[in-house]
Amino acid sequence: MTKNNLIIISPEVQHALDNNLPIVALESTIISHGMPWPKNAATAKEVEEVVRKNGAVPATIAIRNGKCLIGLSEDDIDYFAQTKDVWKVSLRDMPYVISQQLPGATTVATTMRIASMAGIKIFATGGIGGVHRGAEESMDISADLTEMGSTNVAIVAAGVKSILDIGLTLEYMETIGVPVVTYGQDEFPSFYSSKSGFKSPLRLDNSNAIAKMLKAKWDLALNGSVLIANPVPAQYEMEPEAIEIHIQKALKEADKQGIKGKLVTPFLLKFIADNTQGESLEANIALIKNNAKVGAEVAVALQKLS
Repeated sequence: MTKNNLIIISPEVQHALDNNLPIVALESTIISHGMPWPKNAATAKEVEEVVRKNGAVPATIAIRNGKCLIGLSEDDIDYFAQTKDVWKVSLRDMPYVISQQLPGATTVATTMRIASMAGIKIFATGGIGGVHRGAEESMDISADLTEMGSTNVAIVAAGVKSILDIGLTLEYMETIGVPVVTYGQDEFPSFYSSKSGFKSPLRLDNSNAIAKMLKAKWDLALNGSVLIANPVPAQYEMEPEAIEIHIQKALKEADKQGIKGKLVTPFLLKFIADNTQGESLEANIALIKNNAKVGAEVAVALQKLS
């Protein structure tokens, strides 16, 4: 059991837990490492409002003063949006960051783990980590994937980040038994685009059907996540060929600067945003809000089933 003295749950989230209300977990890496101030704080607050407007309670997760925070205040969001040197906390970093009382923004894997400690089943994010390009040499595979194999928190995301090897990531999820269902289309989306060139393993067209699938999985004691791939809204999507040119440039620059490990993804996303005159950032914000909406709808549907 997790020691309760390592977790602080906000009054809003605690009320939702006590009354079996639908809750959507949200990560904090996007606040500290995903976009510049003040857009990061504004976006985080807007995403929480999207969750509320669609009938669920937002639970943004972070680490501060040796505690896992489940549900942030507006002041907390501003703190993580402005503070320099906030740790990007993956699972391996959690004990260090907590014991040293450092500020930490949670990745997909860490957000999932902390959400599961509170019994939160739905998590909305931008895109998941996965198998990096060139992983056959670097062995760079995100802890997001291994966590998805064991933790019972479903993720709504705009697919796999297009900076990764999408094909190998889909293969890896099949190996660890994580269902991948795309919402409303047959093709698996690729973060900035609704297209990836890969057929989605599964397709469902409404939140009720997705909630029934989640309930069936966990009722069968099949542990682990489900990836609910939710394509970026059409008016914000970018052509895969155009974004690939920027990805290749970003990868070369990262290699040139010797950037590795958990620093790679924020570097690539920032490079692409800078080199698309902010178009990719606007797509990123739009898809996160869209995922929050679908996440809330699924949480509401799952709560009705339970």
